[in-house]
Amino acid sequence: MTAPVPATAPVFETVVGDLAVVVGAAHLRPGAPADAVAGVQPRLVLEPGTGGELARVLRVAAGAGLAVVPRGGGTKRAWGAPPRAADLVLSTRRLDAVVEHAAGDLTVTVQAGCTIARLQQAVAAAGQRLALDPLRPEGATVGGVVAANDGGSLRGAFGSLRDQLIGIQVALPDGRLARAGGKVVKNVAGYDLPKLYCGSLGTLGVVVEATFRLYPLPRETRTLRFAPADVRIAAAQLLAIQASALRPTGVQLALGSAAAPELAVRLESASPGALAAQQAQLLALAAPLRQTAGAAPAPDPWLARERLLAGAEPAAPAPAAPPAAVCKLTFLPARLVSLVDGIAAAAAAADWHLVAQGAGIGWLRLEATSPGALLAAILRVRAGAALLGGSLVVAEAPAALAPELDVWGDPGDALHLMRALKQRFDPGGVLNPGRFVGGI
Repeated sequence: MTAPVPATAPVFETVVGDLAVVVGAAHLRPGAPADAVAGVQPRLVLEPGTGGELARVLRVAAGAGLAVVPRGGGTKRAWGAPPRAADLVLSTRRLDAVVEHAAGDLTVTVQAGCTIARLQQAVAAAGQRLALDPLRPEGATVGGVVAANDGGSLRGAFGSLRDQLIGIQVALPDGRLARAGGKVVKNVAGYDLPKLYCGSLGTLGVVVEATFRLYPLPRETRTLRFAPADVRIAAAQLLAIQASALRPTGVQLALGSAAAPELAVRLESASPGALAAQQAQLLALAAPLRQTAGAAPAPDPWLARERLLAGAEPAAPAPAAPPAAVCKLTFLPARLVSLVDGIAAAAAAADWHLVAQGAGIGWLRLEATSPGALLAAILRVRAGAALLGGSLVVAEAPAALAPELDVWGDPGDALHLMRALKQRFDPGGVLNPGRFVGGI
């Protein structure tokens, strides 16, 4: 893969003129500190109004050797490694339309810049929903959520984003618009390329449109909360719920170095009677636990990930706040107790809080007395997770850790395949250079 050659000032000015012709001068401006991507400020910010304009911007940028960073709502701009270069931020803000809602087919096609909240509002009018609950839905866009593969607590019941994405249109660095998948749920022709773009962090192409399968909105929803005596009881109960005939749409355990375990279970149904039957079955199954539902009002447990991330962004911590990082963990549900024990031992000198979801995804916040102590805690927890067959990726951390911290960790045997895909789709290294696994 060939890295972009930085454009000289005269060449860059010429490129700016070419880009202004494509998107219009009103939709092009100099980069500002608020546009920084993982601490790197871009030279220019562009907002194309159509997929065709977006593709032409990529072609011009690639021809001039400029590094391009795609951006949706900017809610995850701190994720990934700092880019080697960020000449242009390519914003999808103006691509925000719901293109087609085929309610009878339970599908929706939407542009990349549409927020998840707006999409949910649009399909809710027909009694439907996208069965995803990603972080910060009011600001997170469809394209950004696909690029980051951000699902949420609904994953255990409805599958991952990859399972619900059935079609995609992307702009490639050579200026082509490519489409894969389709607009019907049963679409098996050819390779399943939509899944390839999920979690690729905008390094293979820029999402222009996406088509998702939808599900009916539940008529009744109820969350029950329990206070297990310790993590072993909580983990055993979590596994028992998953092995039962119950079909909860969310199972989540929250605990920390100074926080007792709390188990939350969300039940949904099309009728009050069916929901009551589910609740009775859950209460019988969870008889050893103390139920906390109905006590004093408490924060919504399904917003626990957002609370972990609050204040952890590199540019956002309060002056007196301790250094903090938020990490995404994957783990085998049967090894949850060992994972928690490992976190407690590895982060003994740090404050920690874990939100673990039944599908084997966890979010861990670490706070330490110094950046060095925080780095040491992250590395110890990562090593322990790997020994248990899991992984740890740092989502947000202080900028001071960037020179020493590999946010992705060891990619294993898959790195050569990832590099081959990058070479195939972006041979010039135009898109998000250096932000992905292994410096891709």
